[in-house]
Amino acid sequence: MPDSTRIQDSHVVETDIPARLDALAWSGFHTHVIAALGITWMLDGLEVTLAGAVAGALKASPSLHMSDAQVGLSASAYLIGAVLGALLFGALADRFGRKPLFMATLGIYLVCTAMSGLAASFGWFALFRFLTGAGIGGEYSAISSAIQELTPARCRGRTDLVVNGSFWLGAALGALAATVLLNPRLLPPDVGWRAAFGVGAVLGCSILLLRRSVPESPRWLMVRGRLAEAEKAVQEIEARAGARTPRDARRIRFAPRVSGFGIGSVAQALFKLYPRRTAVGLTLMSAQAFFYNAIFFTYALVLGRFFDVPADHVGLFLLPFAAGNFLGPLVLGRLFDTVGRRPMMALTYSASGLLLLVVAGLFVAGALNAVSQTVAWTVVFFFASAAASSAYLTVGESFPLEVRALAISVFYALGTALGGIAGPALFGLLVADGQRSSVGWGYAFGAALMLIAALVVWRFGLRAENRGLEDVAALLSSER
Repeated sequence: MPDSTRIQDSHVVETDIPARLDALAWSGFHTHVIAALGITWMLDGLEVTLAGAVAGALKASPSLHMSDAQVGLSASAYLIGAVLGALLFGALADRFGRKPLFMATLGIYLVCTAMSGLAASFGWFALFRFLTGAGIGGEYSAISSAIQELTPARCRGRTDLVVNGSFWLGAALGALAATVLLNPRLLPPDVGWRAAFGVGAVLGCSILLLRRSVPESPRWLMVRGRLAEAEKAVQEIEARAGARTPRDARRIRFAPRVSGFGIGSVAQALFKLYPRRTAVGLTLMSAQAFFYNAIFFTYALVLGRFFDVPADHVGLFLLPFAAGNFLGPLVLGRLFDTVGRRPMMALTYSASGLLLLVVAGLFVAGALNAVSQTVAWTVVFFFASAAASSAYLTVGESFPLEVRALAISVFYALGTALGGIAGPALFGLLVADGQRSSVGWGYAFGAALMLIAALVVWRFGLRAENRGLEDVAALLSSER
C-alpha cells in the first residue's frame, strides 16, 4: 500500500487522495473529462428541442399518423423515463461505480434514440422515447458525480455551470438540425423526422470512445475499500496532468465499506444529517424548474398566439434565446468560485425574478413585438441559466460521496417532474386563455418563486467554493 494511503487498523484508513485531486492544476486531462462526459447536457437539449420541432412531422407521417394527444404522450414518456432512469441508475452508480454507469447509460441512449427514428407505430415510438429518457436521466446522476469528483475544488463551480449550460448548445443544434432535416424540399416528410433522431446517435457515438479513457472516480474507489485501485488511478491522473505527488497533502480518516449505501443512507443524509441543505436544494430546484420549463415549453405557443410567428420560424427565435442561456453560465461561472456560491446564487436568482417581472409588465401592456420579446427573454435567461445550473451544482456538493449520485437523482427527478408537468401544464392553460394578463400573472408567479429562492439561499446557502467535497459534506464512513 503506498504511503499516501495508510491502514490505521483493521477498519480505519487514512489517505490524501481527495486533497491530491483538488490540488491539481487544470490540464488536458480535465478538458478530456469535460468533453467526454459533459456531452450529456447537449444531448438532452438536443432531444428536448427535436421533440418539439418534429411534432408536426409526426402527425403528418404516413406511417405513424399521430394525434395531438399521442404527441403529448410521447413527450411525457420521455420525461417519465428520465425521472425513473435517474433514480434507478443513480442508485446503481453509487453501488457499482461511476464509469460502468456512464458507459451503459450512453449506450442505452444511442440505441434508443436511433430506434425512435425507426419506429413503425406510436406504441414503439413511445417505448423508445421512454428508454431514451431513461438513458439521459441515468446519465445525469453518474456524470454529475464523476465530474464533481474529478474536478479540482477551486474550479468546480465554473466547470459545473458551463457543463450544465451546454444544454443550450444542444438545443441550438436541435433547432438547426430540425430546420434543415424537416425541409420537405430536401427530404421526404416521413424521412426528415427520422433522420433528425439520428443526429443524437451520431453525436453520442463520437463520444463513446472518448469515455473509455476516463478513469473511475478515485474517490468512489476509495470509499469502497478498493484502495490500491484508487491510488493507481490518482497516480495516472497526476501523470496525465503533469503533476507531482505532494508530500504534505491533507489526509482524511474513514472506514471503507463495500455495501450499505442505499435508500436508507440517502434518507439519513437528506433528513437527519443535512435537513437544512435538503430544504434549500428543494427550494432552488423547484423554483428554477417551474420558472424554466414553464416558459421554455410554451415558448412557441406564446410566439404563435400573441405575435403571429409561423411555426416553421420559431426555431430562428430559439437561437438567440439559446445563446443567452449558454453565455450566462460561461460568463458568470467563474464568479461562483471567486465571489462565492451564496452571493452569486442570490444575485442570479433575484435578477432573474426581477427582470421577469419587468418583462411581464411590458408583455401585458403590449409594448413588445416578437423580436423585442425574444431579446427580453434572452436577457432574463442569461441570469436564469446560471441560477438553474448552480442549483444542480449545490445539490451535488451538499451530500456525502457515498450517496451523491442517488441524492442528485432524487433532486433531478423532483425538478424534472415539477418542471415537466406542473409548469408547462399551467402555462399552457394560461396561453390557451388568450389573455395577456393571464400569462402575465403566470410570469409573476414564476418570478416570485425565484425571489423566494434568492432569499433562502442568501440566508441558508452553503459556502462550498474552494473547498474539497469531503470538507463540504463529510463521508458517511468518516471517523466522527
